[in-house]
Amino acid sequence: MDNKINEIRRRISTLRAEMTLIEASIRDQINRDLDCSEASYRLMAMRAEVAELIGRWKASGGGDRLPTVRERLSRSFADRPVATVKPTPVNSKSTPKPGHSNAKV
Repeated sequence: MDNKINEIRRRISTLRAEMTLIEASIRDQINRDLDCSEASYRLMAMRAEVAELIGRWKASGGGDRLPTVRERLSRSFADRPVATVKPTPVNSKSTPKPGHSNAKV
């Protein structure tokens, strides 16, 4: 039973990733004043499939709360390392390297 639940969750995850790509495609088509009806129909069909899969997942015993797309994206951004500035040691005096001074000649 767990294998079936995991398979359904994997399919839901795959569909959500595909849906974000189609949504980006729709936005691009709208920005270029193109017809996006075909992509919109595909997106609506994918949403219906996700809803059906969630129903099957719940019927199979899945009880965990599924994260929303926004939660998944914010979690993936939170996991990324943040660039930090190296702190200057307090006791060291910053001396310019040869050829790099600000002294005017």
